[in-house]
Amino acid sequence: MKKLFFLFVLSSLIGCQSNLKSESQNSINVSFSEDISTDTKDGRLLLMLSTNDEEEPRFQINDGPSTQLIYGMNVDGMTPGAAMTFTNEVFGYPYPSLSEVPPGEYNVQALLHEYETFNLATGHTVKLPMDNGEGQRWNRSPGNIYSRPFKITVTENGIQNIDVVMDQVIPPIEEPKDTEWIKHIKVKSEKLSEFWGRDIYLGAHVLLPKGFNEHPEAKYPLMVFHGHFPSDFGGFRTTPPDPNLEPEYSARFDLEGYNVIQQQEAYDFYKRWNEPDFPRMLIIEIQHPTPYYDDSYAVNSASQGPYGDAITYELIPEIERQFRGIGEGWSRFLYGGSTGGWEALAVQVKYPEEYNGCFAACPDPIDFRAYCLTNIYEDENAYYYDSDHKKLEVPSHRDYLGNIQSTLRFGNHLELVLGDKSRSGQQWDIWEATYSPQGEDGYPVRIWDKMTGDIDHKIAEYWKENYDLRHILERDWDKLGENLKGKINIYCGDMDNYYLNNAVYLMEDFLEGTTNPHYDGEVLYGDRAEHCWNGDPEQPNAISRLRYNSMYVPKIMKRISESAPKGADLTSWRYK
Repeated sequence: MKKLFFLFVLSSLIGCQSNLKSESQNSINVSFSEDISTDTKDGRLLLMLSTNDEEEPRFQINDGPSTQLIYGMNVDGMTPGAAMTFTNEVFGYPYPSLSEVPPGEYNVQALLHEYETFNLATGHTVKLPMDNGEGQRWNRSPGNIYSRPFKITVTENGIQNIDVVMDQVIPPIEEPKDTEWIKHIKVKSEKLSEFWGRDIYLGAHVLLPKGFNEHPEAKYPLMVFHGHFPSDFGGFRTTPPDPNLEPEYSARFDLEGYNVIQQQEAYDFYKRWNEPDFPRMLIIEIQHPTPYYDDSYAVNSASQGPYGDAITYELIPEIERQFRGIGEGWSRFLYGGSTGGWEALAVQVKYPEEYNGCFAACPDPIDFRAYCLTNIYEDENAYYYDSDHKKLEVPSHRDYLGNIQSTLRFGNHLELVLGDKSRSGQQWDIWEATYSPQGEDGYPVRIWDKMTGDIDHKIAEYWKENYDLRHILERDWDKLGENLKGKINIYCGDMDNYYLNNAVYLMEDFLEGTTNPHYDGEVLYGDRAEHCWNGDPEQPNAISRLRYNSMYVPKIMKRISESAPKGADLTSWRYK
């Protein structure tokens, strides 16, 4: 009996010891110095902890196994010197509470992702982060303030009264300069400026064809490359690879010297661009960041405004005016991968007569029955598989062998830390900001509860009728079919990292069954190919992804020869 009593007391003491850390109230106080600003600030205040000394904690936050720790809170009217305190109640990732942070030595850093107030044409007032030339990257956005990292020790008793002072400012980004071949354009959008209640600009990097200045009589077809925010025109280099460039290893492609390969491919494209048999055309990469993401998804939406109309009816006509584009639907083509793949297909569907073909590689979900691994119409929860007795999380990222790196729950919880109300600037939130109706507070309505994953099927129906591309095509094929015949081309690896091939299978089922007319395009898959396979069966993805600007040109030339209207200009741009 005494022995049992002793064991009971011992176990109780051990239990008390193990609960000491969770019961203690952790606190880290964050303020900003009046030396860097005397203004009050709104935004998302982020606190980061890292056990990795290789770089600043702000550059170590991600959705994969290597992520470090982050916690976030909204601040309104934060003043210089006034501290905001992070306690156990502040939500974090991957540990939801500071009370769960294991003992050890950490680098600590804070950053304020600043918000601007917008008075929308809808009558709503919202606070959002304006892009400052970086493409909506919270850890690099010019004007954001942050602290230098320093070491702290987390003990069994937690973190007690640590003071962090933000006294650094991220500097402005230098605008790219025009060259002989590449020009840069910014256009004020009247449509978007009216919606946002302030001036909004769209931009583009324009690659000119050989002989542009020598042939003022020529007018050119246009290739529109869609994708994430480009800092300049990519994949074009007028000189051979830098002989002093130190080769770097690419873990993604398991290739040594991938940076050298990239420079060589860019130089090879420059040489190809100048060959006598290469068609003379304009290629553009467009910039259309929004306060929600690094680009708008190129369609009109309730919370972001009329980006589709602004790009198609304001930006592109101005580019064609300045750089002698033909300016007719038969002469315009769309291409891109991932986000750009969805955009290329969506813009072709939404504006069927304004473009003459799309080449959509590894597109974001184009059928919401396969919203990655979630069927938003039938599933009750996005984070967990339906089961009475087993709680199994839904994956969100894999490699080509099926190894899982993250889940939907973890990815969405990271976004919730970075910003509530769809303000994280990350993937799931931009889909929501694009596809959802606008809520009473002016922000996008959630497709699912961000904490629990419970799906709102009423919002799913809104998504279906407005942005589910397979559903829209099936619903409206009798009206759209003739204008889309021969224009839809889709490419995807069958081991896409984000399971995007599942939606492509469903789209292919519909397209192959079309009649009156048949869609007359192509859907191709890369065997064991990851994100973002783009249709070249001869080259590995590490190489083909560097050849977007040239790989679809033969298909475009064939399309022009088959579809250009009688009397179309097929000669002025065909000089040698």
